Amino acid sequence: MTEVATPVQPDKQFTILIVGGGTAGIAIAARLRRERPSLSIGIIDPATTHAYQPGWTLVGAGVMTLKQTLRQEGGLIPADVTWLRAAAESFQPDDHIVTLDDGQRIGYRRLILCPGLQLDWNKIEGLSETLGKNGVCSNYSMEHVEYTWTCIQTLNGGKALFTQPPMPIKCAGAPQKIAYLASDFWRKEGVLNRTEVDFLLAGDALFGVAYYRPSLQYAVDYYGINLHYKHNLVSVDGQAKVAVFEVTAPDGSKSRETRNFDMLHVTPPQSAPDFIKNSPFAGAGGWVDVDPSTLRHTKYDTVFGAGDVIGTSNAKTMAAARAQTPVIVANVLASLEGKPLTGIYDGYGACPLTVGYGKVVLAEFLYGGKPAPSFPYDQRKPSSFAWMLKAKVFPHVYWDLMLKGRDITVKHHPEWAKTNG
Repeated sequence: MTEVATPVQPDKQFTILIVGGGTAGIAIAARLRRERPSLSIGIIDPATTHAYQPGWTLVGAGVMTLKQTLRQEGGLIPADVTWLRAAAESFQPDDHIVTLDDGQRIGYRRLILCPGLQLDWNKIEGLSETLGKNGVCSNYSMEHVEYTWTCIQTLNGGKALFTQPPMPIKCAGAPQKIAYLASDFWRKEGVLNRTEVDFLLAGDALFGVAYYRPSLQYAVDYYGINLHYKHNLVSVDGQAKVAVFEVTAPDGSKSRETRNFDMLHVTPPQSAPDFIKNSPFAGAGGWVDVDPSTLRHTKYDTVFGAGDVIGTSNAKTMAAARAQTPVIVANVLASLEGKPLTGIYDGYGACPLTVGYGKVVLAEFLYGGKPAPSFPYDQRKPSSFAWMLKAKVFPHVYWDLMLKGRDITVKHHPEWAKTNG
C-alpha cells in the first residue's frame, strides 16, 4: 500500500511573504498595505539597521554623514506587517514554505524575493584584512565608507587607484563616481597635479549605456584620470601598499600586473546571496529567474522577484527597485485574484553620476540601454539641478514616499533623448 505524504505544516502563515527588508522589500510591503489593508504580510530579514546606500558616495566624499543614511529597521516596517527577524535558509516551493535559520517554517500564498545581493570581499585576497586602514577604502562598506573621506582628505599626492569588478554589481556608476569626486577635491586643494589617478575596471566600457559615455570620458580627461580596461583586482597587500590585477589581453590571455598605491578604493565582486544560489529559484549566475516584464518566476507561478537579486538585464539601482515596486504590487494582487498580469516593467534604471562637487550627469535608461530621461534638458550635460536631486530630493523620496507606499509613478520620455541626440 502506497503511503500518502503528509503536507508540511507551517508554523506561521501569510498571504504574502517577502524575503528581504531592504529597499524593494519595504517599498513593496508598504504599497501592498496601502492598496489592500486586509492582507496578511510578513517580511523576513535579520538586519536591525536599514541603509540608504545611494548616499554612501556622498558620505565617502564628505557631503553627507553616515548617520544621515541609516535608520532603525523596526521603525520602517509598515504597520500591521509582521517582521520575522531571522534569515531565510531554504525554500520548499511545492509546499509554499520558507524555512528560517531558527527552524521556523513560514507558509505563504505568494512569495516575493528581494534579499538584494552579497558583497564577496573574500574573493580578493588580503582585502578583508586591510580594508579600513593602510589607505584601502570602499564606499560599498557601511563600516568603512567614512574612511574613504579620510583617505581623500589626507592624500597629499602620490598614486590613487579606483577599481571596478566584473558585472553585474549594484550601482554600476558608483566605482567611477568617487574617482571624479576625489579628483575634484584634490583639484581644489591643489594636489591633483602631483597625484596619479587610475581607474581600473574589469570590463571594456566606461559605462553600459553608450549615450552617456562621452560625458564621462570628458570627466576622465578633465581630471587626467588614466583608464585601464580588462583589469580585475585579485589581491591586496595593505602594509606593502601593493595591489595585483589580472589583466586580460585582446587575445583572451591573462597575466598579472602589480601596482603600488597610496590610496586604493575597492569595489568588491558581487553575486546573488548563497541561499538564493542554492535554491530552486536560481537561474543563470545564481540570480532569481523571473520574467523580465512581469517579474514573476519563470517556473513557480506563486513566486515573484524584485531588486538586486533578480537575473534581469536592468541596472541594479534604487531607481530600478522603485520602478519595479508598482509592477510587483499590481501583478501579485492580480495573481491572487486569478486575473492576468498587466504590470509591465520596462527595465528602467537610473544612475546619478557625480562628475564633480555640485555636478551630476543624470543617466536614465530602459532595457537595452535605451535612454529615457525624465526632464526636458540634455541629461548628458553635468548639472547642478541633478546634483540637487541626488543630494536633497532623492533621499526625501526614499524615506518619506517610497518606503511609506506613497510613491508616485514618474513618466520617462525616451523621445527627449532623440531630440538631444
